[in-house]
Parts: sequence; structure tokens; C-alpha cells
Amino acid sequence: MNNIKNSDDLNWLIQWYNNQCDGEWEHGNGISIVSLDNPGWHIIIDLQDTELNYKPFEKIVIENSETDWYRCFVRENKFEGACSPMNLLILLKIFHNWSKEIE
Repeated sequence: MNNIKNSDDLNWLIQWYNNQCDGEWEHGNGISIVSLDNPGWHIIIDLQDTELNYKPFEKIVIENSETDWYRCFVRENKFEGACSPMNLLILLKIFHNWSKEIE
């Protein structure tokens, strides 16, 4: 996951979210990014009623060290990820790349 551009995936996520907002989707769905106490980040992206709903995703688990780790999966129509403090952009990159994959 080298060469991650700091804002490209975040800007893409902002646009993706905006594209989902149709007057209804955003009332029951959305994106949550919160901090963890171990420390780290947890992200949940609702996929219900999006083009990514039910798209297959292979779970990813990377454990390089106590301070360099991330994991992500899809469960119950939600993309979920958790990571160490410096790896949040990796989760965004994974979601972005997965969304572009052709089935």
C-alpha cells in the first residue's frame, strides 16, 4: 500500500458519500469513523442501497506489529475496518480500490 496520496482517497470517499445521498439513503445509512482506545481507528461504511451492496469482499488482516496493523471485511451490508493510528488512509484506499473492481 505504498504511495498513498493523502487526500485522493478521502476526497473520493466524500464524493462517493455525496453520490449516495438521494434524500432517503442518508437518513438510515452513512459513514462512521471513530477512534479506538487501543489506539486506532474504526470505520463503518453502509453499503445498503448502493452499487456495492452484496459485492463480494475478501477479508484482509495485516498484523505487522502492535503499532502497524489493519483489518477489514464486509458484514451485514457494511464495509468495516479497524487499524492502528497511522493506517486510516490504508483503509480508505482499500475501500476505494474495492469499489472500482469489476466483478
